[in-house]
Amino acid sequence: MALEIGAKAPAFAMKTDGAGKISLSELKGKNVVLYFYPKDDTSGCTAEACGFRDQLPKFKKLDAVVIGVSRDSVESHDKFKKKYDINFTLGSDESGKVTEAYGVWVEKNMYGKKYMGIERATYLIDGKGIIKGIWRKVKVPGHVEELAKAIKNLD
Repeated sequence: MALEIGAKAPAFAMKTDGAGKISLSELKGKNVVLYFYPKDDTSGCTAEACGFRDQLPKFKKLDAVVIGVSRDSVESHDKFKKKYDINFTLGSDESGKVTEAYGVWVEKNMYGKKYMGIERATYLIDGKGIIKGIWRKVKVPGHVEELAKAIKNLD
């Protein structure tokens, strides 16, 4: 079943960079930008992460927390964060439970070869845990700015 705007966001808990942990329940009261990306240190994923990094002060003013999620290991996230000076949390969903709960673990097709992977997607979740925005098959250019506008327009 696909998630829809107005639905309750699936609860999650996962390990993060820096040997941390994060869960949706501990973010109650804050707007959450939960973005899913395929792989650390690849061109599109790096551009997206750097976009969020550069705009993070804007998101903080809007009382929004940015969390990037992939199936990479915590160690991979630590290297990625250090290399690009990423200043927000990266969640490690090695088990795949979170990517599956949010419907972003999908069949992909590259050069005629089918495989399973993460669809680049973003969910905007309000402080009550309700999904207020969904962006699927995200194109990186302009996405971060679009999200900031969407948060400003929340209630």
